[in-house]
Amino acid sequence: MTSPDPLLVFDRTTLRHRRERAAQDWESHAFLKREIAERLVERLDDVRRRFVLALDLGSHGDEIAAALGDRQSVDHLVRSDLAEGFARRAQGPAVVADEEHLPFAAGQFDLVLSAMSLHWVNDLPGTLIQIGRILKPDGLFLAAMLGGGTLWQLRQAFAAAESEIDGGLSPRISPFADLRDAAGLLQRAGFALPVADSETIDVDYENALALMRDLSSMGESNLVVERRRRITRRATLLRAAELYGERFARPSGRVTASFEVLFLHGWAPHASQPKPLKPGSAAQRLADALGAPEQSAGEKVERS
Repeated sequence: MTSPDPLLVFDRTTLRHRRERAAQDWESHAFLKREIAERLVERLDDVRRRFVLALDLGSHGDEIAAALGDRQSVDHLVRSDLAEGFARRAQGPAVVADEEHLPFAAGQFDLVLSAMSLHWVNDLPGTLIQIGRILKPDGLFLAAMLGGGTLWQLRQAFAAAESEIDGGLSPRISPFADLRDAAGLLQRAGFALPVADSETIDVDYENALALMRDLSSMGESNLVVERRRRITRRATLLRAAELYGERFARPSGRVTASFEVLFLHGWAPHASQPKPLKPGSAAQRLADALGAPEQSAGEKVERS
């Protein structure tokens, strides 16, 4: 199946259904979201500011609120999630909202947090622009999303199994953003002082089949529109699991799955923020700072 819209990469109707199903037994599969939420909130500790009204975009089981705990940095937290089942789990005000069509007024929030949600957005630049719109001037955006290095082991195992048994490949693992693009996306969306970095979380599983079951239970399995819609052949599935074990097993016999997490940090523009100096306005020459002779542009350097 080929999508007529080049921006339509992910099947968000299926995502909503999977999120609703995942919400029914979320506590058994919330460990990854909990870990990512804690790491994201720890980064908020570096910001010396109090935020009156914050939004948790993609709240799942309220892990952001739990990570904030007794911190005094956020006065009021509004939760939103694509799935009604997750919105109902919130221990505070919550709305059902699609990350691609945010229903909030402009300049509403001092802080927007999002953990493990934005990697399923089709038009990420458009969503980032919407997030910038709902922030107050000098408001902060902090997000953590799965990156392109996520589940690279599973990708390799399925590619080898499908080539061997089915004679061809299909999109098995969803394509996520790369770190090198993340800061640029923030800048394109109008954020000031954009920063992006990444961390890798390695999780051990009994075997590859246990990993696949967990991804399904979390609502994080393949959502590419052009994926094969028929059920995966048993032989292909078992061969992928076998190859995974052969290539990525630890001495204990368990296998490792890697999740690359991209952390995004940007501010809604405000006149008080630092600005880059205008060309020619520097108070000290770069050559003096480096202790080197100054050369004009285009001057050839003789090498000895």
